[in-house]
Amino acid sequence: MENPTEENQLNIELPEEMAEGHYVNLALIAHSPSEFVMDFIRILPGLPKAKVKSRVVMTPDHAYRLMQALQENILKYEEAFGPIMKEGNASGFQFPMNYNGPIGEA
Repeated sequence: MENPTEENQLNIELPEEMAEGHYVNLALIAHSPSEFVMDFIRILPGLPKAKVKSRVVMTPDHAYRLMQALQENILKYEEAFGPIMKEGNASGFQFPMNYNGPIGEA
């Protein structure tokens, strides 16, 4: 008889071309009754154009689960490394003073 733990395992493959990931600094989110669409974008200083590096489409219940997982992981991160800078807070990452591009909102 198979071990029940092994039976419920999911083998996830990360292709080499995706393993490096994409740096993004803006997320735009839209939704319809049946799906959420998230565009992840990289804005470069001084350039009037920005590129969508990845688009993710998911059902509302999966979007909700993603939100819960992000909340849980942010709490764990802040427990380990301290608070993440919120808008108006002087600590944490700041765009350089000479940053001439648009400031993204997520």
